[in-house]
Amino acid sequence: MLDLVIEQRRRDIGGFEVGRVLPYVKRRMVGPFIFLDHMGPLSLPAGIPRSMDVRPHPHIGLATVTYLFEGEVMHRDSVGSEQPILPGEVNWMTAGRGITHSERFERARREGGRMHGIQAWVALPQALEECDPAFAHHGPADLPTFESGGVWTRVLAGEAFGAKAGVQVHSPMFYVHWSLQAGARGLLPANYPERAAYIAAGSLQLDDQVFEAGRMLVFTPGATVTVTARSPATIMLLGGEPLGPRFIEWNFVSSRKERIEQAKSDWRAGRMKLPDRDNSEFVPLPDDMPSRGDA
Repeated sequence: MLDLVIEQRRRDIGGFEVGRVLPYVKRRMVGPFIFLDHMGPLSLPAGIPRSMDVRPHPHIGLATVTYLFEGEVMHRDSVGSEQPILPGEVNWMTAGRGITHSERFERARREGGRMHGIQAWVALPQALEECDPAFAHHGPADLPTFESGGVWTRVLAGEAFGAKAGVQVHSPMFYVHWSLQAGARGLLPANYPERAAYIAAGSLQLDDQVFEAGRMLVFTPGATVTVTARSPATIMLLGGEPLGPRFIEWNFVSSRKERIEQAKSDWRAGRMKLPDRDNSEFVPLPDDMPSRGDA
């Protein structure tokens, strides 16, 4: 039933730490999910420096999926989007052949406040790796929500538990926010060959083992999984059909190593357009000097 347990590793992303879960040396992907960072929970004081923001940076070959439990993030990108994301909403950004974006904590800078959320990356099928970049924002009306037996469920993307989110996905997958009361039992059917549960808060019991927050439980294919919340718990369920191996380097994902090298060259040379409303700074390629041809 349980194939692997992945414990988050702390990573500094320029002003605060996140918990890096995927990719992991023993498990690069779960279904199409190739990256997962857990941000917070943390309290940000008013007047935080701009250095804590995620400055403009590039992506190829993937879709980023941002979801918050608390706080607000301002998203701007090179296809012209400017969208604050609030708790319970989904930002789905398809990078395709190339996109750049920034994520800034402007409300926290003004007012202070809590920040807690998840950013995941979903690899694109090979036929769509070079599709046009795009951005979509989805509020609660697009995200089916229901509750039973102390288990509150919101379907964020794909199909699960007989419900389908109004988010365009590119391969068979599911992404779900579970909130379990203490003692509640949650059942995860074997609809998809690859499935995992990330414990964002609280603790879960599976058989005779108890797992605390910060762990991802990766399940064996074909088994129906039942977990019990030992305390109130916040869980992200994810998985789907595997897409085959992918290369990942910095912010780039591709089925071809040479495509990543091309993206690195393009970013280094300033050939990737910066966000229309946030183009005065950028994140340099790691180990590069902070200069771009069009900066």
